[in-house]
Amino acid sequence: MKPRILIVYTGGTIGMIEDPEKKSLKPFDFSHLMDNVPKVKMLDYVIDNIQFHPPIDSSDMNISHWQTMVRSIAENYDDYDGFVVLHGTDTMAYTASALSFMLQNLGKPVIITGSQLPIGEVRTDGEENLITALQIAASRDSDGRPTVREVAILFENYLWRGNRSTKRSADNFNAFRSNNYPELAKIGLGIQFKRASLGNKRVEGPLEVYPDMDTNVLAIDLFPGLNPRVFNHMLATPGVKGIVLRTYGTGNGPTEAWFLDALRRTVDSGVLIVNVTQCVNGGVHPNRYLAGDLLSEAGVISGYDITFEAAIAKMMHLFGRGFGVDEVRARFGESIAGEISVNDGK
Repeated sequence: MKPRILIVYTGGTIGMIEDPEKKSLKPFDFSHLMDNVPKVKMLDYVIDNIQFHPPIDSSDMNISHWQTMVRSIAENYDDYDGFVVLHGTDTMAYTASALSFMLQNLGKPVIITGSQLPIGEVRTDGEENLITALQIAASRDSDGRPTVREVAILFENYLWRGNRSTKRSADNFNAFRSNNYPELAKIGLGIQFKRASLGNKRVEGPLEVYPDMDTNVLAIDLFPGLNPRVFNHMLATPGVKGIVLRTYGTGNGPTEAWFLDALRRTVDSGVLIVNVTQCVNGGVHPNRYLAGDLLSEAGVISGYDITFEAAIAKMMHLFGRGFGVDEVRARFGESIAGEISVNDGK
């Protein structure tokens, strides 16, 4: 039987055209995109599509868009062998992380891709990315099961776990990187899957869908010269349930009393604070230096080697499931979808 693939087209550079007046790029419809990739017909797949109306620039991505993607996949889950999401690059890592938490017990591939140049341009990377994403979505192991059974980002030469990825370049075709987890596949003359990296544990039972995300979260970056008044004002933002604190190095922050007292008061008031490093490689080791140890003593918990994008999405997901702060605190240290290297569950 021919592989059946559903494309969810959200917009992004891959489907954009130039505005003749402003000379800027704007999203166009799916038929324009497919007209520029005639090679898709050579795959001999059954390909259907769902399109956002209107297609969006990924800078406009929000929770309702994630819910639309999740609903599109969940409602069609039994009818297709795999799913390809066409998406802009700017918020792709956020979407990949969110979908990995919203779609659990996933037994089929959800491959997210896009491009740095529009599909209609001569040097576009969009054609290759789209065709490769479709091939990966259709790929099967020798036992007939999907080769990939998770949310992943396909871009140029690599397939990455979605919730381990981050956009590293605004210009290069290899725009994404997973710094703390190896590639799922290397793309060259062929597609070389890395079996040891694929999170292909046996799926038992139906797809689990968690569409609700709680947006009462906040991110704060540390920097030298952080104003105590401004910092306290951010910590006291009304309605905030959780804060992702982006710290230095292995999870370090100032050791001054005003800073630690502010964190302690916030934690004692019932707000969750998660420590995530600003570094692109490595993770939080809170007991390596006194500066990190003091954060732990103030009640700030470790985010381990999670990416910033995944930390935000995970926090919104856990609070969105209705868990209280103590439950979210406990679950943040567990791997839900392979997003951290603690109890990875491969």
